Amino acid sequence: MRIVRSWKGLSKADQGASVALGNFDGVHRGHQSVITLAKTAAQAAGAPLGVISFNPHPRRIFQPDAPAFRLMNLDQQAQALAELGVDIFYILPFDREMEHLSDRQFAQAVLHEGLGVRHVSVGFDISFGKGRTGSPQSMAAYGAEMGFGVSVAEPAGPVGSKYSSTAIRTALREGRPEDAADILGRPFAIRGPVERGRQLGRTIGFPTANVALADYVSPRFGVYATRTRLPDGRDIPGVANIGVNPTIEGEIAPRLEVWLFDFNEDIYDQVIETDLVAFLRDEAKFDDLETMTAQIHRDAAEARRILGE
Repeated sequence: MRIVRSWKGLSKADQGASVALGNFDGVHRGHQSVITLAKTAAQAAGAPLGVISFNPHPRRIFQPDAPAFRLMNLDQQAQALAELGVDIFYILPFDREMEHLSDRQFAQAVLHEGLGVRHVSVGFDISFGKGRTGSPQSMAAYGAEMGFGVSVAEPAGPVGSKYSSTAIRTALREGRPEDAADILGRPFAIRGPVERGRQLGRTIGFPTANVALADYVSPRFGVYATRTRLPDGRDIPGVANIGVNPTIEGEIAPRLEVWLFDFNEDIYDQVIETDLVAFLRDEAKFDDLETMTAQIHRDAAEARRILGE
């Protein structure tokens, strides 16, 4: 899969795709239905399959003070799209120029002239262009006028509902990772480099790998059964705390602290990815380290039981 980061001055090889248009944060089952429509059109036309997304996420521009909300970083997004058979991932800059394009200008300048799209698939609830005035109906009209096909994905999800990134975020914030995984089609995962922490866990028998939450939506603070993928492909079960570890003095930013079971290797600075499998309990402040250590061992036993099932 190729990654293209502009819509201007592209080579012929990077034009002429059948594309799915959207933010695709999470690449969840609803997003996958939009991409499937684009894939069907690509196969019919003998065109490459493309996906258009934006960086930074438009929500970050229009709601700069909103809490962190991302469900995946760009590396995870690219990997998920590659696994769906996408040939070209267009990560278009959401800059001042893009922000001020009307829906017609976006269709004309970006889709038609810039990317030379053969087909565009969109979700039933998409909006695009300045003021979010564009709709599936206007996209279909622009396609008829400018010479590209348009298909619209119907709601995908249980009867009377739809799969949505908002529902995933709500499930994570409420400590329901299984429900988030059902919408995603895979567990929610936090990926990032292992940072050097206070190394307290090492001194009391459970060394943790610490990863900053960064731009990820903040799941419910607490303890989770987890699975962690290492750069070499190994998949290690474990138990993790997400939060600020209030028992230990000193303020820290919210982070993931995962204890990998039966593992004792130096993985500082390596990029790991940790799936949240099940929520065990809320984060708690303990009276002393002995009480905290005993609880962590109980958490680990419960995590091993769940992961073993």
